[in-house]
Amino acid sequence: MAQSVNVNFRMDEQLKKNVEDICQRMGMTLTTALTICCKKIEQERRIPFEITADADPFYSESNIRYLKGKLDAIKDGTAKLEEHDLIEVD
Repeated sequence: MAQSVNVNFRMDEQLKKNVEDICQRMGMTLTTALTICCKKIEQERRIPFEITADADPFYSESNIRYLKGKLDAIKDGTAKLEEHDLIEVD
């Protein structure tokens, strides 16, 4: 087996946390994901693939359809707009 070495680089703290969370949901560490990426780049001499986790539900087909309907209602003046309290999300 080849000798392993440490590779150090800087990245935004929140980006690192978000990517680590996604990798964890896929059953791997950030180190494993980056190693996979580097091996594929070496083999194919390009960035050849996409690794995904669960899709963001905001961009689901049903939500996009709902939002387009709301936008159409706003444009034609039939939307029922109501004031509401802001929701704090951590």
